[in-house]
Amino acid sequence: MRNMPSAASSRGIAAIVGVGPNLGLSIARKFAHEGYTVAILARDLGRLSRFADEIAREEKAQVFAIRIDCSDSQSVIEAFEGVLSLGFVEILVYNAYQPLPSYPTSFHDLRIDSFHKSLAVSSVGAFHCAQQVLPGMVERGKGTLLFTGCSASLNGIAGYSQLCKYQLFFLSLLLLLLLLRRVIKLS
Repeated sequence: MRNMPSAASSRGIAAIVGVGPNLGLSIARKFAHEGYTVAILARDLGRLSRFADEIAREEKAQVFAIRIDCSDSQSVIEAFEGVLSLGFVEILVYNAYQPLPSYPTSFHDLRIDSFHKSLAVSSVGAFHCAQQVLPGMVERGKGTLLFTGCSASLNGIAGYSQLCKYQLFFLSLLLLLLLLRRVIKLS
């Protein structure tokens, strides 16, 4: 974990999992701008540290860079030990995914290890990350879980069977049903 010192946050922790140069970085920047202490998590700690420096400088916010491999349970546990040491995680954004080949793959040519890796990152990782923060949210009666996805989670895309965002969509629905009577928001 890398601490980026700066002004104290007036809000809770926003943990953004799967921060790259596009959507994840924009989401992290937005929460920092809104006054949250931000924990950004991804596999590449070097790149993540540069993002943390940039956001901390531009938004005058506390930003922590933490390495995580969402396909590895032990990595998720260790990463969230670091996140939870910062305080109450009020918001979890799960934006991680397994990059796909730039060309379609026919279903019968799809390698099982590729499919497993995509499931592990897109779905199992989201499940495991949510498990780390939900107890605190339930205890406090507040919190927000946000899962990013794409239209393929509903419609599918020919040649991209290993895109496992459909599992994430159904995990979101399951969590919604489980948390319906609580004050936790899910998107």
